[in-house]
Amino acid sequence: MPSRKFADGEVVRGRWPGSSLYYEVEVLSHDSKSQLYTVKYKDGTELELKENDIKPLTSFRQRKSGSTSSSPSRRRGSRGSRSRSRSRSPGRPRKGSRQSSRRSASASHHVDIKEMRKEVLEVKLTPLVLKPFGNSITRYNGEPEGSARNTTPHENTQEQFPLSQESSYVSTQYSLRPRREEIKLKEIDSEEENIVLKGPTLSRALEVTATQTKDLEFGGVPGVFLIMLGLPAFLFLLLLMCRQREPSLLNFPPPLPALYDLWEARIFGVYLLWFFVQALFYLLPIGKVVEGTPLTDGRRLKYRLNGFYAFLLTSAAVGASLFWGVDLYYVYRHFLQLALAALVFSVGLSVYLYVRALRVPRAELAPASSGNVIYDFFIGRELNPRIGTFDLKYFCELRPGLIGWVVINLVMLLAEMKLQNRATPSLAMVLVNSFQLLYVVDALWNEEAVLTTMDIIHDGFGFMLAFGDLVWVPFIYSFQAFYLVHHPNEVSWLAASLIIALKLCGYVIFRCANAQKNAFRKNPTDPRLAHLKTIHTATGKNLLVSGWWGFVRHPNYLGDLIMALAWSLPCGFNHVLPYFYVIYFAALLVHREARDERQCRRKYGAAWAEYCRRVPHRILPGLY
Repeated sequence: MPSRKFADGEVVRGRWPGSSLYYEVEVLSHDSKSQLYTVKYKDGTELELKENDIKPLTSFRQRKSGSTSSSPSRRRGSRGSRSRSRSRSPGRPRKGSRQSSRRSASASHHVDIKEMRKEVLEVKLTPLVLKPFGNSITRYNGEPEGSARNTTPHENTQEQFPLSQESSYVSTQYSLRPRREEIKLKEIDSEEENIVLKGPTLSRALEVTATQTKDLEFGGVPGVFLIMLGLPAFLFLLLLMCRQREPSLLNFPPPLPALYDLWEARIFGVYLLWFFVQALFYLLPIGKVVEGTPLTDGRRLKYRLNGFYAFLLTSAAVGASLFWGVDLYYVYRHFLQLALAALVFSVGLSVYLYVRALRVPRAELAPASSGNVIYDFFIGRELNPRIGTFDLKYFCELRPGLIGWVVINLVMLLAEMKLQNRATPSLAMVLVNSFQLLYVVDALWNEEAVLTTMDIIHDGFGFMLAFGDLVWVPFIYSFQAFYLVHHPNEVSWLAASLIIALKLCGYVIFRCANAQKNAFRKNPTDPRLAHLKTIHTATGKNLLVSGWWGFVRHPNYLGDLIMALAWSLPCGFNHVLPYFYVIYFAALLVHREARDERQCRRKYGAAWAEYCRRVPHRILPGLY
């Protein structure tokens, strides 16, 4: 393993990613696995740089001394012969030896080059914005950030990182000089760099590498290993307990069924049919096509937004099945077998995703990947796995699991009517189905918003998302409806009215906060948003600090939690089981908020600290 070149706390010059300008930074740490240095700029911004993008301060001083080594008389001579040095005529040398004439011409040429450098630096002193890692590190779910169309940082960045005219010239990406003169500048820079460093020439190409997560999340490798083993077992225990007449802790663990009662090849075929029907709907040429956030190479992937149309087609197919007498109660009778089939499929999909990711270029890896086999199998190694134009992660994010959730809820409603000999479903079951139907329809109607979530832009596609999207969402999020089939609860109209009011309150907070965030990202100069206050950051983006995002840092999470509570209240208070979703969802959002917090603090530095000072509460106002 190569040894590190710069020590912690050392003050060096670091290249600003996306440009060729160097600024004074402090080395904070070094990752021996990725060979990346974490450095801190003067405004508090922390970035990870390669060793090739960091230079000691002495190299700049040596360049300066080397470029001014001419004697005063020689410099005066060069200024005096400036016009002659630019002439192509060979008959203009002054009296004296030919060697002194050459020295004079060479000196004047270097003076011209220095003046060229000064002018080029005056043309472009502002560093370019760092190309986003993954799809984009500038957007996270719940992050109050505006995405300005102009990616050039604010002029304050130039004031915070002044570049002295005496500092050595570093070639910029763009110049107003003619091509021939720019080539001369690059050639001389290359020669000077070889002399100063006395070693291999540094690569001129700025390679922006995907950031590797330094501190592994979810408890690192042991944590993700336990999660992959524990979550599937926990899911089946919950479903088995829910089927008991008295699902209390005194009856734990529930009786375990025989293996042949859990696995049936025909059920696995039914699940495959469901998955590929949804894939067929995804491929239909309906719905608009939008571009995702920029990748590391500047490309934007295209996504077709037809999730709502897929939901309508699925609803029509389910309605036709009921009309033709298809027994949907079959889904309820084989609910555990379907859950196991989904689990087996998600594991197989995860294996396929990891194996194919071993051959993809480094630029296509997810920022969250680490290089460890177990961790990358869980978190996902490839950011955007695609088969042609079929995006596997984007498809699984909303289609099979989310639409399947609604279908399972409908099956539970029909099962309640059949098992409890009801002519109509209970009010509690109607409330649960209606609330969750609204949630799914809202997600599919606003499908474009998922393109800026952490799942899409940061995490790879591995077991975590495959299991979560295909197994956890349809079989755990429908837990309240499954519970009511075996444990009916009568709800009065007064209680139902209060629960509906709570649900609408949460939905208004959730939808308005997300709408405000998305509108600000699309057009920060929208006159309708002129009343909102912002904090400018060193990346060129703005942080919303008023409106919903001045209330708490994650108002959409607050709305989500209120809606989750409204889903559970119709089940009554006889057991804690129907409130498992609220408890789990609160833990999930707190963990996700902590991930957002680390990413934003790392990216925005002092600006994020100011935002936290002005908006102290994270999710719950006055509490957390």
